[in-house]
Amino acid sequence: MTAATDATIVPTRVPWLALVSMLLVQAFVTMAAYSMSVVAPEVAAELGIEGSTIGLYTSLVYGFGMLSAVASPGFIRRFGAIRTCQFSLLVASAGLAVAAFGATALIVALSALVIGSGYGVPAPSSSHVLAKRTPPRAMNLVFSARQTGVPFGGMFAGLILPPLLLIIDWRSALLVEIVPCLVLLVLLQGMRRSYDADREPGRPLATRGILGPLRLVVENREIFRLSVASFTYSGAQLCFGAFMVVYLNDRIGYSIVAAGWALASFQIAGVVSRLIWGWLADHYISPRVLLGILGLVMAAAAILFGQFAQDWPVASILTVAALAGATGSGFTGLAFAEYARLAGPERVAEGTGAGASIMFFGVMLMPGLFSGTIWLSSSYAVAFAGVAVLAAVSGLILLAPGSDRA
Repeated sequence: MTAATDATIVPTRVPWLALVSMLLVQAFVTMAAYSMSVVAPEVAAELGIEGSTIGLYTSLVYGFGMLSAVASPGFIRRFGAIRTCQFSLLVASAGLAVAAFGATALIVALSALVIGSGYGVPAPSSSHVLAKRTPPRAMNLVFSARQTGVPFGGMFAGLILPPLLLIIDWRSALLVEIVPCLVLLVLLQGMRRSYDADREPGRPLATRGILGPLRLVVENREIFRLSVASFTYSGAQLCFGAFMVVYLNDRIGYSIVAAGWALASFQIAGVVSRLIWGWLADHYISPRVLLGILGLVMAAAAILFGQFAQDWPVASILTVAALAGATGSGFTGLAFAEYARLAGPERVAEGTGAGASIMFFGVMLMPGLFSGTIWLSSSYAVAFAGVAVLAAVSGLILLAPGSDRA
């Protein structure tokens, strides 16, 4: 038995093959989930629906992603993490095909259910693979690097689809995206014999019930604290990202292009900061403490967002946007590494599955509450102040005395 599969042997090197493979799985499944957002104008024009219904589509993806995240640990145990990753790629491909061949808006909407059924799988599957093969001294950095697959997936959708739409229709463009998903699925087969050696073919799919992973949140006080923060931080991420352009355009008077610069600053900072926070947590500061600090800084960024005005220098607005991205988007790798550590070696998939489900719930719920606050108060400042309060309280919960000392 190799060091990669023997839990009694501590790994000494970063598992580059596993890291790159799991990053690509996350990226390609995310690409499939984000693709409809890119082609939404074309879909709306052809099917005679409002482009704004893409919000409902996204909610369906995340809703079924929550379910697949909590259901996946049983499949990982029984079939292996690599096989489960292959399943997520196959389901993503199937979802793209359903959308591409859908003759009605209802059938296209059903593709969200299909894609969502695999969208929650990569986080617990890849965590199961990486936790066993990553040196403790590099755990936070490796998990943070893996999580860059999410923004990269969004970038892939944004870079691949628009040029394709210039030469082919949206249905054909979605079918083109299936190709890299299936190629990666085939390549992963070469890893399965070694990486899925710990699978238990006779194991029931749900030994603790379908909601077994969520029981960890109730049973473990530290996982509960982490989940409160994960819910808030992930929701804040969507409140920043989803409303940034319309806020800067409608209320501050920025052009769409200029507002897009702010969104780009937010996204870029989110990618780069994941690696920085992972490295810091591995070498200099407890990940729990760092996550708590990120919540407080996130709160400050939200307050500043609500104070934007036309006389603010562009550089200042871009800086605040980057600060929001570095905190609201940059926290996820640290959080997943903490879920894996707190759950313990035998329940990594369950812990990270619960974490993914909690984050998806925050993504689904908080933007709606944010919209409702704007509608009731007619003020973005009030809505961002609400985000600030939630982020600050979550950060303080992690920093409170008695929290687990990492």
